[in-house]
Formats: sequence, structure tokens, C-alpha cells
Amino acid sequence: MKRTILCFGDSNTYGYCAATGGRYEETKRWTGILQESLKDSCRIIEEGLNGRTTVFEDPLEEGLCGLSAIYPCLKTHKPVDLLILMLGTNDTKARFGACAQNIAKGMERLVQKAIWAQDVWQSRPNILLIAPAPIDPRYEDTFAAGDMGLGCAQKTEELADWYLDVADRLDCHFLDAGALHLTMHPADYMHLDVESHKKLARHLAGLIPSLLYPDSRFGRF
Repeated sequence: MKRTILCFGDSNTYGYCAATGGRYEETKRWTGILQESLKDSCRIIEEGLNGRTTVFEDPLEEGLCGLSAIYPCLKTHKPVDLLILMLGTNDTKARFGACAQNIAKGMERLVQKAIWAQDVWQSRPNILLIAPAPIDPRYEDTFAAGDMGLGCAQKTEELADWYLDVADRLDCHFLDAGALHLTMHPADYMHLDVESHKKLARHLAGLIPSLLYPDSRFGRF
């Protein structure tokens, strides 16, 4: 039976290309590479949105709050076998005034909402929480600093420890993408380059089969 994997994230799930301001081709995005790696065993649903946050409503652009979107997305694609969540980078923007601990509390609310959506799961809630790869501090010397504000890189460095705590308490699988040594495109030092999309996809392809068994133990990777 083909399994449904919902990938819910921001621009690094959308496949934003910092070099062009457009989008990487499907075959270069980690979601597309993951689909190719898993072949017909799984259906990868790509739900990436530029600027998406965990729980914050952006005063400059509507529709970016993950908390408002997660349930409709899960309902749209049910039954879901695995939900992959990778958010938090946009939450570090200066206009939200949130520290890493605040952002983790937002992620906790998002995970809880997904867990409580009992009617969307194939068997039971099954979530892989990914702490996004940290922003490179050099982003402050690029155009991206104007929108993000200062100090965002340090916040993203701190997210993994806080997210691990959320995963432990809510029985989620956990992956620290920063531990994969992913690199950001030098145009803005915030968005994954092509090689990092490949690296993330290949790592996930090796993990996912073990996460799809109903009795799989929640792991930290």
C-alpha cells in the first residue's frame, strides 16, 4: 500500500532559489528527490510556503500562519501516514519579537494541533519534527537582512535543543537538520543550495521506511 507523507514547511520546503528569486525545479527540491528515492512506495505531498511561521500572523502578508493551515492540509490529504514538520526560520524575524524558546512553544502548539486531528491519520499520529538548518550569520550582509532584521542566525542555532524537548514530550520523531552540515546559498545565506537539498533528501530516504511502521519507536536522528 502506498503511504502518504505530508511535508509541511516554509520556503526551504517550497524550494525557493535564492539565486533567482524563483523556485528550484521539482527534481532539485528535497521533496522531489525524496519522491524519486522512495519510488512508488510513498506519495510525497509538498506543502511548502514562503514565509510560513509556526503560529505567528505576519502583519505584512496574510496566510502565513502554520497553525491556521495545518488542519486543512491534513484533512485535504488524509489519511496521512507521516507528517514532516520543518518550520521556525521565519519566526526569528525581528517583527515577531520571539526568542528561540517562544518559537519552540509555537511549534509545540502546532504539533499538538496535528496530534489532536485524530480523523486524519492512517493509524495514529506519526510526526517527524525537523529543526531547520541554522541561518548563516553572513545573511546580515545580504538583502535578506532588511526583511529578517538582525540576530536571527543565533535564534536558529538555538532551536534544535528546544525542538528536541518538544519532540520528547509529545512523542515525535526528531531530526536536527543542522547536524547534517547543510549549506545555504551565498545569495542570502538563508536558503538551502542544490547540494543541501540532495543531502537532506537522501538522509530522509534512509530514515523514512523505519518511521512508517505503526509500532515504530520514536527516534532522534
